[in-house]
Amino acid sequence: MKPAALGIRAHSGWGALVIVSGSPDALEVVARKRVAVTDPRMNGANQPYHFARSQEFPKAERYVADCAAISEKLAVEALREVIGDLRRREHGVVSCAILLGSSRPLPSLSEILASHSLIHAAEGEFFRRIFWKANARLGIRVLGIRERDLERSLEGAFGERAVSLRQQIAALGKSLGPPWTTDQKTACLAALLALGSEPKQSRAGAPKQVGR
Repeated sequence: MKPAALGIRAHSGWGALVIVSGSPDALEVVARKRVAVTDPRMNGANQPYHFARSQEFPKAERYVADCAAISEKLAVEALREVIGDLRRREHGVVSCAILLGSSRPLPSLSEILASHSLIHAAEGEFFRRIFWKANARLGIRVLGIRERDLERSLEGAFGERAVSLRQQIAALGKSLGPPWTTDQKTACLAALLALGSEPKQSRAGAPKQVGR
């Protein structure tokens, strides 16, 4: 089995997934996927905190919890399918890198629902955490990388080669074809870091931070 790593950049209701294998000198983009993690039949699921804001608090609390449970289940199913497909192609997933936001602690749900800016922050964290928990349930080691620290993390891992690696990955769109947007480029860079990182113990339920 060839080792492979996942890179995920999360959005509201979905994530851009890039799978890489090989090495910086011979990098292979094995696959790219758009992974949906909400049930289209569930009202407001793509923006659960926005939807919950219009409800009485007990109902809002149950709604957010239900959304989390359903999204986590969908993420596990999608990732399990990806892992199975990779195994059939003789690739074994060794780790997953998830791009993070500021990672500032969020207040209670009642405080979040009272602030529009906190609602946006909470929804970003909500879907990043869904992917984190899904990977953990499947036994995949997770590396959390704050997106604003990605450049510094690359320089720390690859030194002077970081610039050429960024250029190499940016240019992959010419050979791979679309989509190769910021989503795929940053997820690919994160996956490359995960592929070469050493296993370390991290707290259950929270990604290991890089660049702090």
